[in-house]
Amino acid sequence: MPKTRVLLALVPVLLLTACGTEGGAGSGGADTVSPDLPVAGTAWQVEAVTVDGRRAAAPDGARVEFEENGRVGGSGGCNAFNAVVAVRGDTLTVTDRQSTMMGCADGRGTFEKEFLTAFSGPLKGTLKGDALRLSSADGRNVLELNAEPDAPLRGTTWKIDGLVSKKTASSLPAGSEAKARFVVGADGRVTGNLGCNNFSATARLDEKARTLTVEGPAATTRMMCTSPQMKLETKLYELLDGPLTYRLNHRTLTLTDASGEGLTATAAAR
Repeated sequence: MPKTRVLLALVPVLLLTACGTEGGAGSGGADTVSPDLPVAGTAWQVEAVTVDGRRAAAPDGARVEFEENGRVGGSGGCNAFNAVVAVRGDTLTVTDRQSTMMGCADGRGTFEKEFLTAFSGPLKGTLKGDALRLSSADGRNVLELNAEPDAPLRGTTWKIDGLVSKKTASSLPAGSEAKARFVVGADGRVTGNLGCNNFSATARLDEKARTLTVEGPAATTRMMCTSPQMKLETKLYELLDGPLTYRLNHRTLTLTDASGEGLTATAAAR
């Protein structure tokens, strides 16, 4: 075949090749796939929520934590929740949400209801520095989140908010949620309240082995409280009678004994 005909035959092929490569991942064309929003393994404080144009500031304790395994958990300011989250580009889709069912006072219930309304379904995420904004497709529902600083184990007031039994978490007994908290001091003492009475005890903290061991009997007050509070206190005192392994994740602390029994706690707002 003459060379001229060969060249003419190659022209359509070259044109098709050029068209096929235009708009690829590196050129910003229509076929470009945006990178997924980098939220896996991050934790956020809820700043405010807007539902149908009504903006409400969040109470202390409202938070969202995205795990590495495609799940998300946290608190709406009163109850704990968890859900499944799928991230594709700048869109997060929240499904299969579940939450505890405690009663919420001081307007927390109203805020939590609107928070759960906004934190559902497909949400467009916008990340700017330490601020994350999640909004519904029509823009009527918006969540404003700020990056949550990690809490140090020592010196933080840890509010006990759940019990653990062989890796299964549960909420505290109804009527016992308000008082249980403790502080691990720099002086090697643990102080606080385990549901009814104030207590103080000497503790040994091994940060390399990640263990906390209460040494010797605790000094306590001698008040009588409601049955749920006393039941929780008895449970927690039994738990503290031995070495505990701790896991610290952002502002959540988990303490478990060798059998898998333990507690979960959240850093109280300062």
